[in-house]
Amino acid sequence: MSKTALIVIDMINSYDHEDAELLIPSVRKTVPVVTRLLRRAREHGIPVIYVNDNFGEWRSHHGELLEHALAGPHADLVEPLRPDEDSLFVLKARHSIFFETPLEYLLHQQGIQEVVLCGQVTEQCVFYSALDAHIRHLDVTVPRDAVAHIHDDLADAALRMMERNMSARVCESQDLWT
Repeated sequence: MSKTALIVIDMINSYDHEDAELLIPSVRKTVPVVTRLLRRAREHGIPVIYVNDNFGEWRSHHGELLEHALAGPHADLVEPLRPDEDSLFVLKARHSIFFETPLEYLLHQQGIQEVVLCGQVTEQCVFYSALDAHIRHLDVTVPRDAVAHIHDDLADAALRMMERNMSARVCESQDLWT
């Protein structure tokens, strides 16, 4: 069995960006699922890596992003997902978790061969990250109930493309680490 990591994408978020109002209803459904995934991953000793947009704040670090999100009007969407002391954190500037980040190096150093992607946005950052993981010969799993979307139809299409074109395992979160 290959070593697995749970990757939490862009969930440390203040939701003060374009499309946030369209995204928030899906995030509200996703947060409890991701919370359970985090708990189960930690119980099974699976590394948890948060990869989060820096929202153009080039002088910030992950603690500042967390503080800002927790001080905002949607702190209830962030609080249950806060990183613990064992979590790793990588900042990104654009869509893919791999684009100009040290994530590939980190995964190699940890001996990770499978990434379980959860977070937001299914049809954007999750999709691009799955593609980049696939071209790096990583096994990709995406629990459909643990990813939030802006547009239902695009999210469904993105999940189908991940499964068909990227050989991703698309499943329900309850099917992981049982």
